[in-house]
Amino acid sequence: MTFEELDLDYDLLDALDYMGFSEATPIQEQAIPIILQGHDLIACAQTGTGKTAAFILPILNKLAENPTDTINTLIVCPTRELAIQIEKQIQGFAYFVGVSSIAVYGGSGGDDFAQQKRALTQGGNMIVATPGKLISHLNLGYVKFDQVEHLILDEADRMLDMGFLDDIQKIISYLPKKRQNLMFSATMAPKMRSLAKQILNNPKSINIALAKPAEGVLQAVYMVYDNQKISLIHSLLKDKAEYERILIFTSTKRKVFEIVKSLKKDGFSVEGISSDLDQSGREKVLLEFKQKTVRILIATDVLSRGVDIKDINLVINFDVPGDAADYVHRVGRTARASTTGVALTLVNQDDMYKFARIENLIGDKIPQLSLPKEIGDGPVYNSKGGGSYKGKQNFKSKHGKNKSRKNNRGKYHKGNSSKHKNKNNKPNKK
Repeated sequence: MTFEELDLDYDLLDALDYMGFSEATPIQEQAIPIILQGHDLIACAQTGTGKTAAFILPILNKLAENPTDTINTLIVCPTRELAIQIEKQIQGFAYFVGVSSIAVYGGSGGDDFAQQKRALTQGGNMIVATPGKLISHLNLGYVKFDQVEHLILDEADRMLDMGFLDDIQKIISYLPKKRQNLMFSATMAPKMRSLAKQILNNPKSINIALAKPAEGVLQAVYMVYDNQKISLIHSLLKDKAEYERILIFTSTKRKVFEIVKSLKKDGFSVEGISSDLDQSGREKVLLEFKQKTVRILIATDVLSRGVDIKDINLVINFDVPGDAADYVHRVGRTARASTTGVALTLVNQDDMYKFARIENLIGDKIPQLSLPKEIGDGPVYNSKGGGSYKGKQNFKSKHGKNKSRKNNRGKYHKGNSSKHKNKNNKPNKK
């Protein structure tokens, strides 16, 4: 379906045409008419399907038809990166409409705080905010939300995971009871349904490919030991010289630093991004990545949701995410908007049970690839966790000496087992 068929305002259609958008995605096709009709909505769709435009466009359409000088719409999202991204999309779509907007988030300086205060007191039409920073403004007493007609919770499941439920409820207490409520998410956990019952009024529901990566993502997995991971990354990246943008997710800030250091030493164009960087530093790295000045970006989960970077060819999970749903968000950074991409995951012995949960969530088996010969053999997959192998094995690492691990029984195990014998050669008691 085209956007023209959705009966949007002509100025809004001009902006869409200027930005090169003509066909609506399935979530946009279903959500836009519901929102235009004034219904509450809970919508679940995977990352990269166009959820942001699905709620921005109908709200802008309403504001184009009925301009206002007051705060009309409040959008609440979990991270400052997502807040910035949403607000930029509003600016793009509203180019010919004349709607004002601002992002309200933490980590900014005094000048930004003053600008946020002006927008909150002088009537920016659309406010995009993270919960904590918005509450800071609310506590100072000058924010008036009595004219708000639309409340949008984006990445609502993520906000609940991050412990923002109380903040969301406090923010809602400042809003008029009569309003349109929209919840957008990539998963539908029980706590999401509970929140929906609290704030939505006879909502319509949309579920599109819930908890599944986009069809264009080619997924694969490597079973590896921890000391094989960086060597494998080097090998994979040398074989992917044609990929212009590569995103690698890892679990800690320390690993970001280690991977960046190792890849730079080997001549790769790479930078890292984590909460250690201030806002200006993060924006600088993201801009360099978007402009292809930097080819490889190493990141913690700060980037797994909401940041719209197009044409990422390859996503690598250096570590398996703790939450199975986060896997969908991570690999959703590639194959966006009907394109194709590759997502590779490195699974060590301790993370095998997490990987099994991912396969259970997406309802599919992810193909396992053999490690390059120079890397050596990895652990054998065990969906309950704790891979094993027999015989003496060498772990070859480009950045260290060969190592071997062998216990006194000639077999290699990870983790404890009730079948293991103690020093007196007697079975352990349960």
